[in-house]
Amino acid sequence: MVLEWTNEGCPYVRKHYSGNMQGLQQAARADGVVWLTIASSAPGKQGHFADGAAAKGWMNAKGAKPTALLLDADNKVATLFKAKTTPHMFVIDKTGAVVYEGAIDDKPTSKVEDIQGAKNLVAAALADVKAGRKVATPFVAPYGCSVKYKDA
Repeated sequence: MVLEWTNEGCPYVRKHYSGNMQGLQQAARADGVVWLTIASSAPGKQGHFADGAAAKGWMNAKGAKPTALLLDADNKVATLFKAKTTPHMFVIDKTGAVVYEGAIDDKPTSKVEDIQGAKNLVAAALADVKAGRKVATPFVAPYGCSVKYKDA
């Protein structure tokens, strides 16, 4: 399973939704991975979706391919996982253990052109899990915009 924190107003999310995130979502799902995109922006904060229709409209406009988009405006899921940024990525194995947490890649910029040549850390973690190996890099500090918690 992959958990991906998102905020449609964040330039780092926009970078990866230029096709990179959608391709990763599609490839992971083809391998049987459940991919949950989570929008935890509180009401009145950047990236908040007023309702499911607004979230679905954004997903459709971006060609997003997650299994589901979860609305977490009360921040319960974000608090549980201590999500810090958008995107903040988690890979969870079949036993329910978090085997990767952190950045999507090793280029902490908001520039689309930096995707090329970046090491996709989520793809690498998923490949390790699929091959039955221990994830080589289990943690990398996440980068991006802060998760927009209601009390922040």
